[in-house]
Amino acid sequence: MEMVRVGIIGCGMITARRHAPEYTENPRSQVVALYDADQERARELAAGYGAKVYSTVEELAAAPDVDAVSICSPNYTHAQYSIMALQAGKHVLCEKPMALELEDTRRMMEAAEKAGKILMIGHNQRLLPTHRKARELLHSGMIGKVLSIQSNFRHPGPEYWSVNRSNSTWFFDKDKAHFGALGDLGAHKLDIIRFLLDDEVEDICCETATLDKRYPDGRLIDLEDNASAVFHMRSGVMGTMNVSWTNYGGEDNSTIVFGDKGVMKVFGDFAEDIVVELRDGTRVKYQVGTISTNTRQLKSGIIDDFVDSIVTGRQPTVTGKDGHNTLAVIVAGKKSAAQRRWLKVEY
Repeated sequence: MEMVRVGIIGCGMITARRHAPEYTENPRSQVVALYDADQERARELAAGYGAKVYSTVEELAAAPDVDAVSICSPNYTHAQYSIMALQAGKHVLCEKPMALELEDTRRMMEAAEKAGKILMIGHNQRLLPTHRKARELLHSGMIGKVLSIQSNFRHPGPEYWSVNRSNSTWFFDKDKAHFGALGDLGAHKLDIIRFLLDDEVEDICCETATLDKRYPDGRLIDLEDNASAVFHMRSGVMGTMNVSWTNYGGEDNSTIVFGDKGVMKVFGDFAEDIVVELRDGTRVKYQVGTISTNTRQLKSGIIDDFVDSIVTGRQPTVTGKDGHNTLAVIVAGKKSAAQRRWLKVEY
Protein backbone atom coordinates (compact mmCIF):
# COMPACT_ATOMS: atom_id res chain seq x y z
CA MET A 1 0.00 0.00 0.00
CA GLU A 2 1.37 3.38 -1.02
CA MET A 3 2.16 5.64 1.93
CA VAL A 4 1.77 9.38 1.33
CA ARG A 5 4.38 11.31 3.31
CA VAL A 6 3.03 14.70 4.30
CA GLY A 7 4.56 18.02 5.30
CA ILE A 8 2.41 20.68 6.97
CA ILE A 9 3.14 24.39 6.75
CA GLY A 10 1.58 26.24 9.68
CA CYS A 11 1.05 24.63 13.08
CA GLY A 12 -1.98 26.53 14.36
CA MET A 13 -5.31 25.13 15.48
CA ILE A 14 -6.44 23.89 12.06
CA THR A 15 -3.32 21.69 11.95
CA ALA A 16 -3.49 20.56 15.56
CA ARG A 17 -7.22 19.75 15.46
CA ARG A 18 -7.71 18.59 11.87
CA HIS A 19 -4.80 18.09 9.47
CA ALA A 20 -2.21 16.38 11.68
CA PRO A 21 -4.57 13.96 13.49
CA GLU A 22 -6.56 13.11 10.35
CA TYR A 23 -3.43 12.31 8.34
CA THR A 24 -2.27 10.12 11.22
CA GLU A 25 -5.62 8.31 11.40
CA ASN A 26 -5.47 7.55 7.66
CA PRO A 27 -3.56 4.27 7.13
CA ARG A 28 -2.20 5.56 3.81
CA SER A 29 -0.56 8.76 5.08
CA GLN A 30 2.00 9.90 7.61
CA VAL A 31 3.02 13.35 8.88
CA VAL A 32 6.78 13.54 8.42
CA ALA A 33 7.51 17.29 8.29
CA LEU A 34 6.28 20.47 9.97
CA TYR A 35 7.04 24.17 9.67
CA ASP A 36 5.79 27.19 11.58
CA ALA A 37 7.18 30.69 11.98
CA ASP A 38 6.95 29.92 15.71
CA GLN A 39 9.52 27.14 15.81
CA GLU A 40 8.71 26.20 19.41
CA ARG A 41 5.07 25.65 18.45
CA ALA A 42 6.22 23.41 15.58
CA ARG A 43 8.51 21.42 17.88
CA GLU A 44 5.73 20.90 20.41
CA LEU A 45 3.40 19.55 17.75
CA ALA A 46 6.12 17.46 16.10
CA ALA A 47 6.81 15.65 19.37
CA GLY A 48 3.43 13.97 19.14
CA TYR A 49 3.88 12.79 15.56
CA GLY A 50 7.56 11.98 15.24
CA ALA A 51 7.87 14.57 12.49
CA LYS A 52 10.91 16.62 11.53
CA VAL A 53 10.72 20.38 12.07
CA TYR A 54 12.06 22.53 9.24
CA SER A 55 13.39 26.03 9.77
CA THR A 56 12.10 27.41 6.45
CA VAL A 57 9.22 26.74 4.07
CA GLU A 58 11.71 26.37 1.23
CA GLU A 59 13.50 23.51 2.99
CA LEU A 60 10.26 21.66 3.71
CA ALA A 61 8.99 22.08 0.15
CA ALA A 62 12.27 20.74 -1.25
CA ALA A 63 12.51 17.76 1.12
CA PRO A 64 12.81 14.54 -0.94
CA ASP A 65 10.86 12.48 1.59
CA VAL A 66 7.76 14.72 1.39
CA ASP A 67 5.13 13.72 -1.19
CA ALA A 68 2.37 16.18 -0.31
CA VAL A 69 1.99 19.44 1.57
CA SER A 70 -0.85 20.96 3.56
CA ILE A 71 -0.87 24.77 3.55
CA CYS A 72 -2.31 25.82 6.91
CA SER A 73 -0.62 29.21 7.28
CA PRO A 74 -2.30 32.66 7.15
CA ASN A 75 -4.26 33.63 4.04
CA TYR A 76 -1.61 35.92 2.53
CA THR A 77 0.84 33.00 2.24
CA HIS A 78 -1.49 30.54 0.50
CA ALA A 79 -0.56 31.30 -3.10
CA GLN A 80 3.18 31.68 -2.51
CA TYR A 81 3.56 28.49 -0.46
CA SER A 82 1.26 26.42 -2.68
CA ILE A 83 3.14 27.38 -5.83
CA MET A 84 6.48 26.73 -4.14
CA ALA A 85 5.39 23.22 -3.12
CA LEU A 86 3.84 22.44 -6.52
CA GLN A 87 6.98 23.55 -8.34
CA ALA A 88 8.95 21.26 -6.04
CA GLY A 89 6.80 18.35 -7.23
CA LYS A 90 4.49 18.03 -4.24
CA HIS A 91 0.72 17.55 -4.18
CA VAL A 92 -0.95 20.43 -2.32
CA LEU A 93 -3.95 20.75 -0.02
CA CYS A 94 -4.47 24.47 0.62
CA GLU A 95 -6.79 25.83 3.29
CA LYS A 96 -9.49 28.31 2.30
CA PRO A 97 -9.74 30.99 1.08
CA MET A 98 -7.55 29.75 -1.76
CA ALA A 99 -5.71 33.08 -2.12
CA LEU A 100 -6.26 36.83 -1.88
CA GLU A 101 -6.69 37.63 -5.59
CA LEU A 102 -7.88 35.73 -8.65
CA GLU A 103 -4.57 36.23 -10.44
CA ASP A 104 -3.01 34.19 -7.62
CA THR A 105 -5.51 31.34 -7.93
CA ARG A 106 -4.83 31.21 -11.66
CA ARG A 107 -1.10 30.96 -11.01
CA MET A 108 -1.73 28.18 -8.49
CA MET A 109 -3.80 26.17 -10.99
CA GLU A 110 -1.19 26.71 -13.71
CA ALA A 111 1.56 25.49 -11.37
CA ALA A 112 -0.44 22.36 -10.55
CA GLU A 113 -1.10 21.60 -14.21
CA LYS A 114 2.53 22.14 -15.17
CA ALA A 115 3.75 19.93 -12.31
CA GLY A 116 1.13 17.26 -12.95
CA LYS A 117 0.21 17.35 -9.27
CA ILE A 118 -3.06 17.59 -7.34
CA LEU A 119 -4.20 20.94 -5.99
CA MET A 120 -7.09 20.60 -3.54
CA ILE A 121 -8.74 23.38 -1.52
CA GLY A 122 -9.99 22.88 2.04
CA HIS A 123 -13.70 23.57 1.55
CA ASN A 124 -14.54 20.72 3.87
CA GLN A 125 -18.29 21.26 4.22
CA ARG A 126 -19.04 19.61 0.88
CA LEU A 127 -17.47 16.41 2.26
CA LEU A 128 -20.04 16.20 5.07
CA PRO A 129 -22.40 13.23 4.58
CA THR A 130 -25.36 15.49 5.40
CA HIS A 131 -24.52 18.00 2.66
CA ARG A 132 -23.89 15.18 0.18
CA LYS A 133 -27.29 13.65 1.04
CA ALA A 134 -28.94 17.05 0.68
CA ARG A 135 -27.43 17.47 -2.79
CA GLU A 136 -28.68 14.00 -3.75
CA LEU A 137 -32.22 14.84 -2.58
CA LEU A 138 -32.21 18.19 -4.38
CA HIS A 139 -31.09 16.61 -7.64
CA SER A 140 -33.72 13.88 -7.29
CA GLY A 141 -36.33 16.63 -7.46
CA MET A 142 -37.69 16.00 -3.98
CA ILE A 143 -38.61 19.67 -3.43
CA GLY A 144 -39.14 20.34 -7.12
CA LYS A 145 -37.62 23.26 -8.93
CA VAL A 146 -35.33 25.26 -6.63
CA LEU A 147 -36.53 28.84 -6.27
CA SER A 148 -34.23 30.30 -3.63
CA ILE A 149 -31.59 29.39 -1.07
CA GLN A 150 -30.52 30.84 2.27
CA SER A 151 -27.28 29.92 4.02
CA ASN A 152 -25.83 31.15 7.32
CA PHE A 153 -22.62 30.69 9.27
CA ARG A 154 -22.47 32.50 12.59
CA HIS A 155 -20.16 31.83 15.53
CA PRO A 156 -18.38 33.84 18.27
CA GLY A 157 -15.29 34.60 16.18
CA PRO A 158 -11.87 33.17 15.29
CA GLU A 159 -10.31 34.24 18.58
CA TYR A 160 -12.35 31.43 20.18
CA TRP A 161 -10.76 28.97 17.75
CA SER A 162 -7.26 30.16 16.84
CA VAL A 163 -4.21 28.89 18.63
CA ASN A 164 -3.53 31.98 20.78
CA ARG A 165 -7.21 32.39 21.80
CA SER A 166 -7.04 36.20 21.92
CA ASN A 167 -7.96 39.26 19.89
CA SER A 168 -4.35 39.45 18.72
CA THR A 169 -5.15 36.57 16.32
CA TRP A 170 -3.87 36.91 12.73
CA PHE A 171 -7.48 36.64 11.56
CA PHE A 172 -7.90 40.28 12.67
CA ASP A 173 -4.70 41.41 10.90
CA LYS A 174 -5.70 42.96 7.56
CA ASP A 175 -2.25 42.38 6.05
CA LYS A 176 -2.33 38.65 6.86
CA ALA A 177 -6.02 37.79 6.49
CA HIS A 178 -7.13 40.34 3.84
CA PHE A 179 -10.75 39.22 4.35
CA GLY A 180 -12.80 39.18 7.54
CA ALA A 181 -15.90 37.08 8.12
CA LEU A 182 -16.77 37.25 4.42
CA GLY A 183 -13.65 35.36 3.41
CA ASP A 184 -13.42 33.16 6.50
CA LEU A 185 -17.02 31.97 6.85
CA GLY A 186 -18.39 33.09 3.50
CA ALA A 187 -15.88 30.83 1.76
CA HIS A 188 -17.62 27.82 3.32
CA LYS A 189 -21.13 29.01 2.59
CA LEU A 190 -20.52 30.11 -0.99
CA ASP A 191 -18.82 26.82 -1.77
CA ILE A 192 -21.64 24.76 -0.25
CA ILE A 193 -24.23 26.77 -2.20
CA ARG A 194 -22.30 26.10 -5.42
CA PHE A 195 -22.05 22.42 -4.47
CA LEU A 196 -25.68 21.87 -3.49
CA LEU A 197 -27.09 23.61 -6.56
CA ASP A 198 -24.33 22.60 -9.01
CA ASP A 199 -24.45 26.20 -10.18
CA GLU A 200 -22.41 29.40 -10.15
CA VAL A 201 -23.18 32.86 -8.77
CA GLU A 202 -24.02 35.37 -11.51
CA ASP A 203 -24.13 38.63 -9.52
CA ILE A 204 -24.07 39.80 -5.90
CA CYS A 205 -24.91 42.71 -3.63
CA CYS A 206 -23.09 42.61 -0.32
CA GLU A 207 -23.05 44.64 2.90
CA THR A 208 -20.26 44.35 5.46
CA ALA A 209 -19.86 45.86 8.92
CA THR A 210 -17.52 45.83 11.91
CA LEU A 211 -19.78 45.73 14.94
CA ASP A 212 -17.91 44.35 17.91
CA LYS A 213 -14.47 42.84 17.32
CA ARG A 214 -11.61 44.94 18.66
CA TYR A 215 -7.84 44.95 18.83
CA PRO A 216 -6.14 44.74 22.24
CA ASP A 217 -5.99 48.56 22.35
CA GLY A 218 -9.77 48.82 22.04
CA ARG A 219 -10.01 49.93 18.40
CA LEU A 220 -12.48 48.16 16.13
CA ILE A 221 -10.67 45.76 13.82
CA ASP A 222 -9.96 46.81 10.22
CA LEU A 223 -11.88 43.84 8.79
CA GLU A 224 -15.58 43.06 8.74
CA ASP A 225 -16.97 40.91 11.53
CA ASN A 226 -20.35 40.59 9.79
CA ALA A 227 -21.43 40.29 6.16
CA SER A 228 -24.77 39.80 4.41
CA ALA A 229 -25.27 39.18 0.72
CA VAL A 230 -28.06 38.80 -1.81
CA PHE A 231 -27.18 37.08 -5.08
CA HIS A 232 -28.49 35.37 -8.19
CA MET A 233 -27.26 32.06 -9.53
CA ARG A 234 -26.80 31.60 -13.28
CA SER A 235 -29.93 29.43 -13.28
CA GLY A 236 -31.96 32.32 -11.86
CA VAL A 237 -32.17 30.94 -8.31
CA MET A 238 -32.12 33.79 -5.79
CA GLY A 239 -30.02 33.50 -2.66
CA THR A 240 -29.09 35.15 0.62
CA MET A 241 -26.09 34.56 2.84
CA ASN A 242 -25.32 35.81 6.34
CA VAL A 243 -21.99 35.30 8.10
CA SER A 244 -20.95 36.60 11.49
CA TRP A 245 -18.15 36.54 14.01
CA THR A 246 -20.41 38.10 16.66
CA ASN A 247 -22.84 35.28 17.40
CA TYR A 248 -22.33 34.69 21.12
CA GLY A 249 -25.02 32.00 21.31
CA GLY A 250 -25.27 28.58 19.71
CA GLU A 251 -23.35 28.25 16.45
CA ASP A 252 -25.54 28.55 13.33
CA ASN A 253 -24.40 26.70 10.21
CA SER A 254 -27.74 26.26 8.49
CA THR A 255 -28.86 26.14 4.87
CA ILE A 256 -32.49 26.27 3.75
CA VAL A 257 -33.52 25.54 0.17
CA PHE A 258 -36.96 26.59 -1.08
CA GLY A 259 -38.51 24.69 -4.01
CA ASP A 260 -41.86 24.80 -5.76
CA LYS A 261 -42.82 21.51 -4.05
CA GLY A 262 -41.46 22.15 -0.58
CA VAL A 263 -38.60 23.25 1.67
CA MET A 264 -35.39 21.52 2.72
CA LYS A 265 -33.68 22.54 5.97
CA VAL A 266 -30.08 21.41 6.37
CA PHE A 267 -28.87 21.88 9.94
CA GLY A 268 -31.84 24.25 10.21
CA ASP A 269 -33.16 25.44 13.56
CA PHE A 270 -29.81 24.28 15.00
CA ALA A 271 -30.82 20.67 14.27
CA GLU A 272 -28.29 18.04 13.26
CA ASP A 273 -30.11 16.60 10.28
CA ILE A 274 -32.14 17.28 7.12
CA VAL A 275 -35.83 18.09 7.34
CA VAL A 276 -38.00 18.21 4.19
CA GLU A 277 -41.46 19.79 4.38
CA LEU A 278 -43.65 19.35 1.30
CA ARG A 279 -46.68 21.31 0.12
CA ASP A 280 -48.96 18.34 0.71
CA GLY A 281 -48.11 18.36 4.42
CA THR A 282 -45.58 15.53 4.28
CA ARG A 283 -42.62 15.98 6.63
CA VAL A 284 -39.55 13.76 6.28
CA LYS A 285 -36.48 13.80 8.51
CA TYR A 286 -33.10 12.37 7.52
CA GLN A 287 -30.62 11.76 10.34
CA VAL A 288 -27.38 11.61 8.42
CA GLY A 289 -24.77 13.21 10.68
CA THR A 290 -23.81 16.27 12.63
CA ILE A 291 -21.51 19.16 11.76
CA SER A 292 -18.35 20.36 13.47
CA THR A 293 -18.37 23.47 15.62
CA ASN A 294 -15.49 25.42 17.13
CA THR A 295 -16.00 23.55 20.39
CA ARG A 296 -16.77 20.11 18.92
CA GLN A 297 -14.46 19.08 16.11
CA LEU A 298 -15.40 16.05 14.04
CA LYS A 299 -13.59 14.29 11.22
CA SER A 300 -13.75 16.56 8.16
CA GLY A 301 -13.28 14.05 5.35
CA ILE A 302 -11.06 16.52 3.51
CA ILE A 303 -7.82 14.76 4.44
CA ASP A 304 -9.08 11.30 3.47
CA ASP A 305 -10.29 12.66 0.12
CA PHE A 306 -6.93 14.33 -0.56
CA VAL A 307 -4.95 11.20 0.28
CA ASP A 308 -7.26 8.99 -1.80
CA SER A 309 -6.96 11.32 -4.79
CA ILE A 310 -3.17 11.07 -4.60
CA VAL A 311 -3.15 7.28 -4.27
CA THR A 312 -5.75 6.62 -6.98
CA GLY A 313 -4.88 9.48 -9.32
CA ARG A 314 -8.45 10.81 -9.45
CA GLN A 315 -9.52 14.44 -9.20
CA PRO A 316 -10.11 15.62 -5.61
CA THR A 317 -13.67 16.47 -4.56
CA VAL A 318 -12.70 20.14 -4.20
CA THR A 319 -10.54 21.29 -7.10
CA GLY A 320 -8.52 24.42 -7.70
CA LYS A 321 -11.33 25.55 -10.00
CA ASP A 322 -13.76 25.27 -7.07
CA GLY A 323 -11.49 27.39 -4.91
CA HIS A 324 -11.07 29.93 -7.72
CA ASN A 325 -14.81 30.24 -8.40
CA THR A 326 -15.65 30.59 -4.72
CA LEU A 327 -12.99 33.27 -4.31
CA ALA A 328 -14.38 35.10 -7.35
CA VAL A 329 -17.68 35.53 -5.49
CA ILE A 330 -15.91 36.68 -2.32
CA VAL A 331 -13.88 39.23 -4.27
CA ALA A 332 -17.03 40.52 -6.00
CA GLY A 333 -18.82 40.67 -2.64
CA LYS A 334 -16.03 42.69 -1.08
CA LYS A 335 -16.04 45.14 -3.99
CA SER A 336 -19.84 45.33 -3.89
CA ALA A 337 -19.78 46.28 -0.22
CA ALA A 338 -17.17 48.99 -0.85
CA GLN A 339 -19.07 50.40 -3.85
CA ARG A 340 -22.53 49.78 -2.33
CA ARG A 341 -24.00 48.34 -5.53
CA TRP A 342 -24.73 45.11 -7.39
CA LEU A 343 -21.76 43.60 -9.22
CA LYS A 344 -21.43 40.81 -11.75
CA VAL A 345 -19.05 38.08 -10.61
CA GLU A 346 -15.95 38.04 -12.82
CA TYR A 347 -14.46 34.56 -13.05
